[in-house]
Amino acid sequence: MTPDIDTSPLAWLDDVELRRRQAGLRRALRPRPAVGVEVDLASNDYLGLARHPDVIEGSVRALRTWGAGSTGSRLVTGNTELHEEFEHTLADFAGAESALVFSSGYTANLGALVSLSGAGSLVVSDAACHASLVDGCRLSRARVVVTPHRDVEAVETALATRDEERAVVVTDSVFSTDGALAPLRRLHDVCRAHRAVLLVDEAHGLGIRGAGGRGLLHEVGLAGAPDVVMTTTLSKSLGSQGGAVLGPAAVRDHLVDSARPFIFDTGLAPAAVGAALASLRVLLDQPWRAQAVADHARRLAEACGITETPQAAVVSVLVGEPEDALAAAAACLDAGVRVGCFRPPSVPPGTSRLRLTARASLTGDELDLAARVLAEVLTRR
Repeated sequence: MTPDIDTSPLAWLDDVELRRRQAGLRRALRPRPAVGVEVDLASNDYLGLARHPDVIEGSVRALRTWGAGSTGSRLVTGNTELHEEFEHTLADFAGAESALVFSSGYTANLGALVSLSGAGSLVVSDAACHASLVDGCRLSRARVVVTPHRDVEAVETALATRDEERAVVVTDSVFSTDGALAPLRRLHDVCRAHRAVLLVDEAHGLGIRGAGGRGLLHEVGLAGAPDVVMTTTLSKSLGSQGGAVLGPAAVRDHLVDSARPFIFDTGLAPAAVGAALASLRVLLDQPWRAQAVADHARRLAEACGITETPQAAVVSVLVGEPEDALAAAAACLDAGVRVGCFRPPSVPPGTSRLRLTARASLTGDELDLAARVLAEVLTRR
């Protein structure tokens, strides 16, 4: 029989939960309906492809052909012709030599960063990098230097003063919370001068920046560079699920042999691969979707009184304290507009914000409603 205990070893969770609630940082899961009634400015379905009929058909076709699950690691039974067809198509689209699909963008970042660094190397990371890159730094066993947001001079100092033979500089291309662009050209110049690899997460750049949505690396002329590695997710512009690492063929070969999130994880489900491949083909056929996102983001920014033109799909509206951001988000939802609400630890203390995401599929009526609601809520604040 299990003996009685006076105090649960998990009793400390009650105190943690209370402190979170008092600070306005308690989170809750809220299931959304299959068909939403609000204008959606919160999802990452930037190109509006998650419900596109061709994308759904691509997923269904893959499901019927390959089954519901991939059945194992890609090194065992989880690799299909569909996975490799998508990898070739994605690499060609983004201008890379090769691509390797992972089960998520998160695992792609972990696999790439850890496998390309390791003990005895240096990782230089932007302070605003996504949590998956932060976790990759922690797991890398490398010496990690975190530099101020978009500070190229700090990156150069870290590289110039290092003792390590190998170094990786890691950054988002489009930062997920403020929508700012990384200075990729300047970062690459510094990396090349100091023999470092530039690892760029294009999660919020693919489908949005560059010719036809080929990404910021492609836009600035760095696609396919031998010292550049790109990661991305399939769950934003491509409306599916999964992640990928793109770069030189030698990098792909190395990841297949060394990336634990690839070797020991079940391969991405064929239905997700089929959907992502179909999305990529829609984007190739309809490159106007990237420009539509930019136009809609500009309209949302104007409604919020933001004078700077958004650089991607993200429009960040600084509010300040968590309670105020929650109240503003709730007021928008009550008026029929769903917005994102970012609070610590997603953003630094004192910078809680509404995070709006433009979508290519927003209609004129939806944009008009969103503009009216946002202007009213933010004026009232």
